[in-house]
Amino acid sequence: MGIKTALPRYELYVYNVVLCLAMLWTTRWIFDVSSSNSNRKTFKTTVQPGWYYFGRKMDTADIEWMMWFSTFREHIIFALSGHVLFAKICSMLAPQYKPLVYMAYGMLAVFASMGWAYVTLILSHCVLLYSISLVKLRWLCFVAGLTTLATFKMEPFISWQAGFVSGSFELRPILFYGGCGFTIMRCMSFALDNCERKDGNYSILELLKYNFYLPFFYFGPIMTFDKFYIQVNNPNLTRKEGEMWNISIQALLHLAVIIIVAIIFHFMYFLTIPSDTKLLKHISDWALIGLAYFTLVYDWVKAAVMFGVINTVSRLDHLDPPRPPKCITLLYVFSETHFDRGINDWLCKYVYNYLGGKHDNVLDELIASLCTFGVAALWLGPSWVVFIWAFLNCFGLNFELWTAKFFTMEPFTSIEMAISESMSRRIRAVLNTFNFWTIVLYNVLALSGLDFAKLVAKRLLLKGFPFTTITVMFVTYCLIQFIKEMERSQALIDDPDPIPPPAPVPPPTNAPSTTTTTTTVPSTTQIDTATPEPVDTNKEKAE
Repeated sequence: MGIKTALPRYELYVYNVVLCLAMLWTTRWIFDVSSSNSNRKTFKTTVQPGWYYFGRKMDTADIEWMMWFSTFREHIIFALSGHVLFAKICSMLAPQYKPLVYMAYGMLAVFASMGWAYVTLILSHCVLLYSISLVKLRWLCFVAGLTTLATFKMEPFISWQAGFVSGSFELRPILFYGGCGFTIMRCMSFALDNCERKDGNYSILELLKYNFYLPFFYFGPIMTFDKFYIQVNNPNLTRKEGEMWNISIQALLHLAVIIIVAIIFHFMYFLTIPSDTKLLKHISDWALIGLAYFTLVYDWVKAAVMFGVINTVSRLDHLDPPRPPKCITLLYVFSETHFDRGINDWLCKYVYNYLGGKHDNVLDELIASLCTFGVAALWLGPSWVVFIWAFLNCFGLNFELWTAKFFTMEPFTSIEMAISESMSRRIRAVLNTFNFWTIVLYNVLALSGLDFAKLVAKRLLLKGFPFTTITVMFVTYCLIQFIKEMERSQALIDDPDPIPPPAPVPPPTNAPSTTTTTTTVPSTTQIDTATPEPVDTNKEKAE
């Protein structure tokens, strides 16, 4: 089956209507649960008074979102605005020193927010990993980098290093662990790229320019060193036509999404409800399944907006940052599942693609995926929930490869050749439906905890069987067909079908004549370009 396989239009209309009705129905259930339980004792800490003109309480369970767009909004805007201002002045006066200005402003901002001890700690890790990169042994850079990363993820090393930073404020733990974690990943990228450089080594100044670029320092995303080095040292500062307009539209779009999310928090408490196990046992199946789905969608929105704000600033600096993550609504295969495209690109370049090669060998793929999710588990912080999440996603990724290889064997290939392409698309959508909910459950486990994931799975597969199970799977099937239709439309834009040649024009019929003439049939190309004029038989006789 090709990606451009189409389905009848009326069939797609049915899928879209079912999908819209199901979304509205689920949203109504979550709204009712939120409204009727807004005064529960378990909600007091996270459901706080909201905007005055709404007259409703607001879900404030996500500390990171509230920090970005409420508590420390002014501080973040001030720091990023200063970066943009100094970068613009430097671009006009001395563009050749632009990377140095980025580094100097970043170090000053980090010093102002966390103190000299934190800057010294970061510099010590940079010097350590730079020294190891001079040996140009890839395995040694990996061992040193992962060991250093582990010191920020496990006790007693965390407390020991955190003791170097004095002062206490609400944002300090997030800035400490975010800056240290991303620093180690950036230093590993620098070291591994330095190993691949054949002539000489990069200077430590290039590492500091790379690491202390302020928009990426605390919260990411990670841009691999090779891409950053080329882009930040590009002397061409001209922009494409309409680029500033696109950046402005992107900024306004992020602002609109922030406002919409804040409004939704007043009417649906889908971040607080999963923490109340007693309430979860009494809500309907549709509300529970909707909570699982909306939790993942929100996590994608948060990542897209937070990285989008940072990416908007970096695009003003003429960089091409990692794109936002792909929406969970559009995912039905494990190979495309990620919430941070920067980390995903880092893992793919240095671990997954390096070990997996062409990803057509089962054993190589297994080793590559195990190592990839091992590094991901260390990055997220070792815990039982993270280990379970990593194992299940690793299994899902490999199971997809095994299944794909299995169905390329006989008699499956002959069966698929015998049926129509539209029927093949429907069968694949049925299989993708189960894959979709596997992805949802695995990632709900990481976001909302093991108890919530077990409760959703039990309601969906056991207690809700057969009515809830079949209904949810059919709605998901409609969603998969909606995704496939979007992919088909994009494929037609990226690779349009060739225009078929015009039908050949039949040769003209000559008038009857007593003189016998030899008629030559024109070629197809001649017919396509121009139709030959009819032969005048009287002129032939005269000649």
